Amino acid sequence: MRLIKLNAIDSTNSYLKQLSAGASLKDYTVVQADYQTQGRGQMGTQWDSQATKNLMFSVFKDVSFLDYTTTFYLSMVTSLAIVKTLEGFMVPKVKVKWPNDILSENKKICGILIENVVKQGQIKATIIGIGLNVNQTEFAMLPQASSLLLITGKVYDLDELRVSIVKHMQYYFGYLKKAEYAFLRKAYEKLLFRKDKPSTFAYPNGSTFPGVITGIAANGNLIVQLEDRVLKEFDLKEISLRY
Repeated sequence: MRLIKLNAIDSTNSYLKQLSAGASLKDYTVVQADYQTQGRGQMGTQWDSQATKNLMFSVFKDVSFLDYTTTFYLSMVTSLAIVKTLEGFMVPKVKVKWPNDILSENKKICGILIENVVKQGQIKATIIGIGLNVNQTEFAMLPQASSLLLITGKVYDLDELRVSIVKHMQYYFGYLKKAEYAFLRKAYEKLLFRKDKPSTFAYPNGSTFPGVITGIAANGNLIVQLEDRVLKEFDLKEISLRY
């Protein structure tokens, strides 16, 4: 594994994407930064983080063995790797809020941003960005955010966490390369936040409706049981889970 450490960068994902465009990179090339000036999350959101307090890195992975119908498994693999790492560090009650926010004690502690590299109509590689709140203790205007330090009272070594996450990514990518989709999906579904519990969901226009998360479709859509017991699939742009 090649590790590139930077003091500050606009975005580790953007840096790694530019690097991959100009050179052939080895699997699990990692770019880690003490601070990101333009850290990004899902749907174009900003990822705000104090310098040197948190773990911010991106991983390059050859995924030429995948096709478009299985790209959500990249989120599954990454989520599973992070959860397994946090459990190993004794972080309590770790769950995945669909599609790939990592929670502990119902607070968001980690976000994932996956950007695929497509050439000639085929997926060649993916760049997986991970932002994990580790030793930060203040989150202004972010009531749902927390950190490992706030939750456990312990200060963590950022490099130890990164090494463990990448190791577990390699483990779960082994299953993905062997097309063990059922295994990965079952493991992911077990970790879903509010699975089988009555919940409230919101449409982009702000209107809400009740439902129960029952699982994940093969394409990564969320399967929700509505009031009339009808099962319906939703993609990321259609609804959000209120909590």
